[in-house]
Amino acid sequence: MLKRKAFLQMLLITVIAVVTVLLMRDILRGQIGDRIVQFLIYTFNLNNSDALLIYHYVFRNNLDLILLLLTLVFLVILSWFTISWFTKHFDEISSGMDRLVEDSEDRISLSPEMEFMENRLNTIKDKLKRQKKAAQEAEQRKNDLVVYLAHDIRTPLTSVIGYLSLLGEAPDMPVEQRAKYTHITLDKAYRLEEQINEFFEITRYNLQQIKLEKETIDLYYMLVQMTDEFYPILSEKGNSTVLHADENLTVYGDPVKLARVFNNILKNAAAYSYPNTEIVISAEEIEGDIKIVFQNQGNTIPPDKLDAIFEKFYRLDEARTAGTGGSGLGLSIAKEIVTLHGGTIVAQSKDNTVTFTVSLPVTH
Repeated sequence: MLKRKAFLQMLLITVIAVVTVLLMRDILRGQIGDRIVQFLIYTFNLNNSDALLIYHYVFRNNLDLILLLLTLVFLVILSWFTISWFTKHFDEISSGMDRLVEDSEDRISLSPEMEFMENRLNTIKDKLKRQKKAAQEAEQRKNDLVVYLAHDIRTPLTSVIGYLSLLGEAPDMPVEQRAKYTHITLDKAYRLEEQINEFFEITRYNLQQIKLEKETIDLYYMLVQMTDEFYPILSEKGNSTVLHADENLTVYGDPVKLARVFNNILKNAAAYSYPNTEIVISAEEIEGDIKIVFQNQGNTIPPDKLDAIFEKFYRLDEARTAGTGGSGLGLSIAKEIVTLHGGTIVAQSKDNTVTFTVSLPVTH
């Protein structure tokens, strides 16, 4: 549209210039010539022959030069209009680019013929806003990570220091009580080590420093083995697992990493399930994907929390107590592992039922 309008304007001015020059040529040879002669006669008191001689000598003989000068004048005017027209649009673009860096929510608006540039500038502005928002969110996540890590490390560390101080201040403490406090201190130290290891693990996933060692996995056997390992933990609240899967079902992936995924999901289900309820695990091949579903009965997770459940250090219990869940890295690690396998993991919650679905590609 801009090119078309510029072309039409330049064409119009050129046509006007050509027509004007041609008219001036005819006019100087016609009535205007007679009037010039009359002007010379009455102004300078010349006779008709002298006036005609001057007219022919000054004007008629130099007609080509006069027309050339007129042409040059029109070219200057044409250039001035063209430069002014383009300068106006350059100023518009410059003003629009200045508004790119503004925090204003207003859209950039240019003249109708600059619609293509207006759309491009608004696209760039939207992209810059998204990048700025992403950078702010990343910075906030980094700050949250430091705060949460400090909180989660400080709690067991404080307990370790407290129990060790108690043991040091009471050398005459009974052996059984000393053994009890020593055992608690050791558990807290192991817990601290586990949290630090999880933190470094998720950092390695973020830096893409994890390499998968894939092989064909007996998925059914892996799930059976995992449910057996969780039996003591689940039985404390009267919970149990039910497995629905083909005994010949296999999946191609890293067995250690995928076991970590299923372990983290089941650990989450065990922490938040209602007492005396079943955790149903099903696995099957659907349209070229292996889908593993973990379903448990528990409080319905609100949509806003459901969207954040895979974020680092996110915990459903805002108090971040040790009674439910771990450091808040388990599901985040699970998502990183599944993503590395080219799969997806999603969470759904409705009517006091929480469902985690892991999809993994069948192909190698």
